[in-house]
Amino acid sequence: MGDNSNGFVEVKSSEKKQKSKNSSNHSFGKSVLVPFISGILGASLVVGLCFNVPTIKERLLGKSAETTTPDSSSAVNYNNVNTSLISLSNFSDTGVAVAQKVLPSIVGISVEYPISTLFSKVVSTAKAEGSGVIISKDGYILTNNHVISTNSSSSDSFYAVGEASKITVSLYNDDTAYEAKVVGTDEQTDLAVIKIEKEGLTAAELGDSDSLQVAEWCMAIGNPLGMKSSITTGSISALNREITDSDGKSFTLIQTDTAINSGNSGGALVNSKGQVIGINTLKASGTGVEGLGFAIPINSTKSIYSDLITYNKVKRPYIGIVGMDITDSIIKQNPSAHLVIGAYIRSIENFSPAEKAGLKVGDVIIKVDGKEIKTMNELNAIKETHSIGDNLTLTISRDGREQDISITLGEQP
Repeated sequence: MGDNSNGFVEVKSSEKKQKSKNSSNHSFGKSVLVPFISGILGASLVVGLCFNVPTIKERLLGKSAETTTPDSSSAVNYNNVNTSLISLSNFSDTGVAVAQKVLPSIVGISVEYPISTLFSKVVSTAKAEGSGVIISKDGYILTNNHVISTNSSSSDSFYAVGEASKITVSLYNDDTAYEAKVVGTDEQTDLAVIKIEKEGLTAAELGDSDSLQVAEWCMAIGNPLGMKSSITTGSISALNREITDSDGKSFTLIQTDTAINSGNSGGALVNSKGQVIGINTLKASGTGVEGLGFAIPINSTKSIYSDLITYNKVKRPYIGIVGMDITDSIIKQNPSAHLVIGAYIRSIENFSPAEKAGLKVGDVIIKVDGKEIKTMNELNAIKETHSIGDNLTLTISRDGREQDISITLGEQP
């Protein structure tokens, strides 16, 4: 007998032959062999089906069989990924709740600038729109410096844009125009603080921009193109983006695909808790460019606006040197100059901490408090973590010899 199917055919054929010869043999096949073979086939079929029913399969082979896959090596581990279905209703409710919480803390800013000629004659007035974030109940508002200040001039240099002559603030669900005064500006960070004379405002809740994660949900709120109290939503695209603006200033920013347009500058980037995590400041524009907006992390603004409110300026630590980076290629081009990789001092300002400490033109700073540096940017980054009056130990290379010099940081003039 071969496999079960062939055996079944053979049994039937044999049965027909025996039937013509002997009816007793036919009776035996009908009463014994057919039920026996049918029973075997039936049992096989049932067991086969059971192996495709998980609960029965588990009882027959144990729980280990349940997790077996044809190619377990190619299976993806989703243990740490939330694959649960998300309710669109809940998602929408989050956006509505965030908007309702934050909108009262966002203002529209309208600025007027005088346009003058080379002969100092005012010929017209230019207007610009921006946004701001209320940071205190008594009227202090955080915005971008470029919203309220400008050093722009036309390409032929015949016309010039002066300092803002009038700044007007509009509040959420309030038709009154409030005139604002400039408290302080900081071009280096592109931040500014203005103030209106009004009490009982809704100050924004500030979040922790250091705890942000890529792909986290976010919302931008502001006044794009003068369209008051507009919101757009998206996600955090990247963190710590090093961006250089059209004026050559560098910033470390949050990247987002949330739509940001002219007029959004100075407005808020907020998280799903309705906390401000950034100040919208830049967008990438051009043919084929979409979804590239940038915001100043809110944590980096706190000491800035605190100084602007207290001192009307930002107090920064100061060394008093102008330097350049020394690279391998520069060393090879000047083999007799005793140069090493580091921050080369090109000039020293009079009466500066550098002059008082005894630094000289031609010195190369190679370490700060024992930490190796290779560029002026690295030197400045360490300096910015210190306060005015702090002491630093600079390791320099002078004429091929290393020495340590102690310097007390002053206040940047």
